[in-house]
Order: sequence, then C-alpha cells, then structure tokens
Amino acid sequence: MGKRSTVSRSLAAMLQDRGGNFAMMTALLAPLLLAAGGVSIDMANMLMTKNQLQDATDAAALAAASALVSNVRPDAEEAKAIARKFLKAQMAASNAADLPGAGDESATEGTDAASRPEWDDVNTSEVNITETPNGTKGKSFKVSIVNKHLLQFNAMTRLLGQESIELETRATAESATETRNAISMYLVLDRSGSMAWKTTTVDKTRTRCPNYTSSNWWQYPNLAATSPCYIDKISTLKTAVNDMFAPLVLADPGQEYMRAGAVSYNDKQDPATKLNWGSPTAGTYVKALKAIGGTDSSSAFKTAYEKLTAKDSAGANLEDKAHAVKNGQIPEKYIVFMTDGENTHFNGRPDNLSSDAMTKSYCDKAKTAGIQVFAVAFMAPQRGKDLLQYCATSSEHYLEAEDAEELVAEFKKIGEKAAAMASRLTK
Repeated sequence: MGKRSTVSRSLAAMLQDRGGNFAMMTALLAPLLLAAGGVSIDMANMLMTKNQLQDATDAAALAAASALVSNVRPDAEEAKAIARKFLKAQMAASNAADLPGAGDESATEGTDAASRPEWDDVNTSEVNITETPNGTKGKSFKVSIVNKHLLQFNAMTRLLGQESIELETRATAESATETRNAISMYLVLDRSGSMAWKTTTVDKTRTRCPNYTSSNWWQYPNLAATSPCYIDKISTLKTAVNDMFAPLVLADPGQEYMRAGAVSYNDKQDPATKLNWGSPTAGTYVKALKAIGGTDSSSAFKTAYEKLTAKDSAGANLEDKAHAVKNGQIPEKYIVFMTDGENTHFNGRPDNLSSDAMTKSYCDKAKTAGIQVFAVAFMAPQRGKDLLQYCATSSEHYLEAEDAEELVAEFKKIGEKAAAMASRLTK
C-alpha cells in the first residue's frame, strides 16, 4: 500500500505541475501560431500584390489601346507585345518601390533582386484585341487582358500545407481611330433694312462712311458720309458666319462630313441655295447679301425645314441618303436662325402676326423632326427676341448679341459646338 501511495502522489504532483503543462502546450501550439502569423503576412501581401497587379493590368490595356490609334498604329500582335511589356514594367516598378530603401539603387541589388523570381515564371498573360469598323473609315479597338500571377507563400504559411495561390486580374480598354459625325446645317439670315444700320464698333479700315441708324434710314441711299465710320450689321453678320464655319472647316478639311446651305429674307424670302458639301457655297451666298426692305422670316424658315427634311419617292430622307453614300453616317441637322428685328410683313404685305405664327409652326416642326435650332438675336427688339427664344431648341441654343464683337463671338460658339459634334475622338 505504501508503494502505491507513493506512485499516486508522484502522478498527482506531475499533473499539478503547471510549468510542465505550459511547455507541452507551447510545443504543440507553436506550429499553429507560426502558421497563423504567416497567414496574416501573406494575406496582407496578397491584397497589396492584387492591387498592384490590377493597376498594372489596367495601365497595360490602356497603353495598348492608345498605341492602336496613335500615329505609329501597330498591328494586333505588336499591340499585344506592348501590353505585355507595359504590364511587366509596371509590376517591376511596383516591386522595386516596395523594397526596403526604395529609391536607393543599392537596395535593388544583391540578395533582394536575386531572390525575386523571373516574371515569366510566375505570370501568365493573355491579351485579346477585337477590331470593328467605326464609320466608313475609322476603326474601333477593344483590348482585353487577363493576367494570372502565382504568389508563393512564406515558410510559416506552408506549415498548413499550402505552397502558393494564383491571383487573377482583368482589364478592358477601348479606343477608336478618329471619325466624324456628319452635319447638315442650314442658315436662315435676316437682310432687312435695319441690317444696314451701324453697330458701335469703329471700322478702322475707313475714315468716313454713311452711318445709318433708325433715325436717318429715310435718307437711304443718299446719307452723307461722316467720321468715324462704324461697321454696319450686315458686314458683321458676314464676318460672324465666316468665323462660324472656320472650326467646321478644320474638322472636315476634305468636305466629306458637312453639308451647308443658306437662305436670306427681308419682307419676302430670297432664292435659297441647295445643301452642298462643305461651306463654300453658303459662304459665298452670305458674302453677297445686301440689307434692304422689311422683315418676314416665315417662308425662309419653312424653306430651311423643308431642305433638311426632304424625302425621295420611297420616303427616305435625302440628307440621310447623301451622307450614307459619302461617309456612312446619319447627320445631325441644324438650323441657324438670325434676326436683328421683328416681323413686319407676311408674303410681301404688312402683317406681323401671321409671319410670327407661321415661323413658330415651322420651328415646332423642326424641333419635332430632331433638328437643332440655334437662334441668334442681334441688337433685336423684345418681340424679335421672344420669337427667337420660342424657336431655339433650348435656352443654350438661344444667343443674344448687342454689338458686333458679341455677334461674331456667338456665331463662333455655334461653329465650335457643331465642330465638337463633328469631331468624335476616342476614349
């Protein structure tokens, strides 16, 4: 009995010895604790590497897409090589920046650089390029990249039996060679007698001239010349139209995407031009305008609407057909409607109400047909402004000018807006 009691006491003492238990538990848990620490480190590394890889993949796709529409214009295989090279360079830069002492050349030498695996050993890149027509002459490109990166776990994580993990990133970029949106524009311009009146801008090319105003217009065409000479409104209009066409000419130097026409009016409509390619025909028409007579915009606006909406016997829009043959586009259609006064006649007879009513009805039809109406009031009275505001497609399409410089500036804005629509550059 004495011997058993001694053994029992010894066992009990050993079980009660906390120091021995802690050592045993530490030995058992140490690998798990090390593995947990390794997992934490690798999780942070995974997130950082995935973000870097995604940024590099995005940049590579953009680089290839941009190259395809650059002046160099590489073929598809060359563009794929550009993407892979860019992806590799971006990741190499990111890895170098993450090394201790980044920015110091010595930090990238020796064991750090030597221990990093080769790019092709841990990365698999797939680059696909899809090319589609963009209009009749342009091309659109879609660059898609899938990059798979094998990330090795550290020794502590490997205690759990996992050696590595594959990270995957995807990116898509699109680009297109320059193309143009087609435009058909028709001008409706006031050349009534008040357009011969002076503006507030001095004509520095002449010292004396007849300076017509509302108070001396009755003396036309025999008003004595006075000094200084002021630029008249009709001359300002000619300059403004020329400046409006300038950005459109730059956007369409080959006269392949823009068609323009013009009609003028005083107390009746003048003969109108056809819609022709480019701006020369309409520009020449405007240069020949002379200011005389009353004001009736109704027939002229109707003509502009009918020119832009004319159909063939099968019901197809003639402007759409003309552009389809030349450039493969469906054109944006514009009317530029300008007056410096208010309607005073209708069909050659004094009648302002009928002229306003008919003009408004065709403004409604134009807007319903999808034609954008720019309306320009040039030193106009309130009733003239009211008509133009009614006809404008939106408040942004209504423009006011109270002097020569403003009119030229407003017409230039129209040209720049139309040119911005005409030149569609890539993402």
